Amino acid sequence: MGKILGICISEKRGTEKHEIQEANLVKDWGIEGDAHGGKWHRQVSLLSFEKIEDFRAKGAEVDFGAFGENLIVEGYDLRALPVGTRFQIGDAVLELTQIGKECHSHCQIYKRMGDCIMPREGVFTEVVKPGHIKVGDEITMIPPKKDRPFTAAVITLSDKGAAGEREDKSGPKIVEMIKSAGYDVKETLLLPDGKPALEKQLIRLADQRQINVIFTTGGTGFAERDVTPEATIAVCDRMANGIADAIRNYSMTITPRAMFSRAVSGIRKRTLIINLPGSPKAVQEALEFLLPHLDHGIGILRGSEGECAR
Repeated sequence: MGKILGICISEKRGTEKHEIQEANLVKDWGIEGDAHGGKWHRQVSLLSFEKIEDFRAKGAEVDFGAFGENLIVEGYDLRALPVGTRFQIGDAVLELTQIGKECHSHCQIYKRMGDCIMPREGVFTEVVKPGHIKVGDEITMIPPKKDRPFTAAVITLSDKGAAGEREDKSGPKIVEMIKSAGYDVKETLLLPDGKPALEKQLIRLADQRQINVIFTTGGTGFAERDVTPEATIAVCDRMANGIADAIRNYSMTITPRAMFSRAVSGIRKRTLIINLPGSPKAVQEALEFLLPHLDHGIGILRGSEGECAR
């Protein structure tokens, strides 16, 4: 059992948060009156009191809210919890959506101490059930359900698409098909071809959002800027190229040009990354072949399914 030791908000982005004694949690929004509320996955931020105390032990004088956190929570090592964990506070329920964050501009604490704990120790949640909370309220942790839907993200790689010169049809086709198959699509991104931006997003989606499967489309051919496979290989801990090979072999029965695909598949931590072709037609054909078999592999990777032989 945990406890809320502090509630902090800021009415304007870019300003330091201040303490309040009670607050309303608004469904699909966040804390009423807090500038960081909105229809996104980082509605309410949490930070462990124990991590703040460890930081203070280094000589830092920091008040609650100084790291940009909304709720200071005692009793849980928040960073060690899996995405999908829920926190019940009275009638209200929060769901963990992201671990840590990227620090775009160093805060005053970092400039003074050379360190800030929020980017690595803070977690973010969505409000899935509204309610009123106050300092001193108890928090009950609810582990993720084993049978929850698989989470997915879709990334389209296209210079012209990212520049607004071409409509992305492949990304929406993937979203349509995987939603129909029961996947919970958490994010869709449209990026220019190239390695750095793709590597950064693959790492974020796998490490911080703990997405079960990431589909990429585009950038797998012979053109100079077709480097999706190289970016995928760079971030993976293990390869799973049986998937890419199976898609390629199936596509060869439709068109011999499938031999020019350099697509790969791999695993980063517990996230499966699958490169798909760039055209809507090829994407549809690949997913029609892949999706009936994919659940088993993702289930094994997530730990919700055993490796029993058929």
